[in-house]
Amino acid sequence: MKKIRAAIVGYGNIGHYVLDALETAPDFEIAGIVRRDASNVPARLAGYKVTTSLETLEEVQVAILCTPSRSAQEYAEKALALGINTVDSFDIHTDIVETRRALDASARKHAAVAVLSAGWDPGTDSMVRALLEVCAPKGLTYTNFGPGMSMGHTVAVKAIDGVQAALSMTIPTGTGIHRRMVYIEVKEGYDFADVAAKIKADPYFVHDETHVMQVESVDSLLDMGHGVNLTRKGVSGKTPNQRFEFNMSINNPALTAQIMVASARASLLQKPGAYTMIEIPLIDYLYGEREALIKRLV
Repeated sequence: MKKIRAAIVGYGNIGHYVLDALETAPDFEIAGIVRRDASNVPARLAGYKVTTSLETLEEVQVAILCTPSRSAQEYAEKALALGINTVDSFDIHTDIVETRRALDASARKHAAVAVLSAGWDPGTDSMVRALLEVCAPKGLTYTNFGPGMSMGHTVAVKAIDGVQAALSMTIPTGTGIHRRMVYIEVKEGYDFADVAAKIKADPYFVHDETHVMQVESVDSLLDMGHGVNLTRKGVSGKTPNQRFEFNMSINNPALTAQIMVASARASLLQKPGAYTMIEIPLIDYLYGEREALIKRLV
């Protein structure tokens, strides 16, 4: 069996776990890791090619983009221009349709595939929400996150001028409403009140109740655990009061990484274009012979 050659772009929290997931996937091999500083190679990457550019790697079929959401489109378009499929974990829900449209044009132009927003929300939670609407087309679905660390929100805080280190916790208050608890270390010479105001005005936080607190050590608070509760109450046909619930408690970056690797596998089976996870057949994410999967799962 010829293995899928994947490159990891970015080696932060998610990148570490993508490496784990690729090493345990029987149908993948690692073409290399792209980092800003290729001269600083940790022992964990010994034996792999580490570079600053995708162009220097050989026969890459899919690039798994472990980059912040706000730079995901830029990285994806560069990879797509090389004819390389891409997978990202873009998590800015309000921008997904526009980003998909842009990546779709780029992917089609270069005969490649982009899978965007491949994580657990958006991503597999989106698939669960879609499944629940299949079961009860009429009704309401509430998605309650946490309590846990939001990687996207934490990265957004770290990018704000004056922030030395940050942790953004998501606290569910019910019916899909959340409180953001943001803990920061402030750089010397910056005013905490000014930095806190910038955080609250950021698009990641402006629509939620947000509390910003200054702490001596963010590292002492870090916990990668997260979770979700999805609840739908709706109508099947003309029958009301159908109720469904989905719960999980997870390591945030580990699950995101595993889903991205499954999406990389699925990308090789799609026609050129851009896709969110709900647009791809579920079976395409799974490793194995098709009829064997049907026999085991149906």
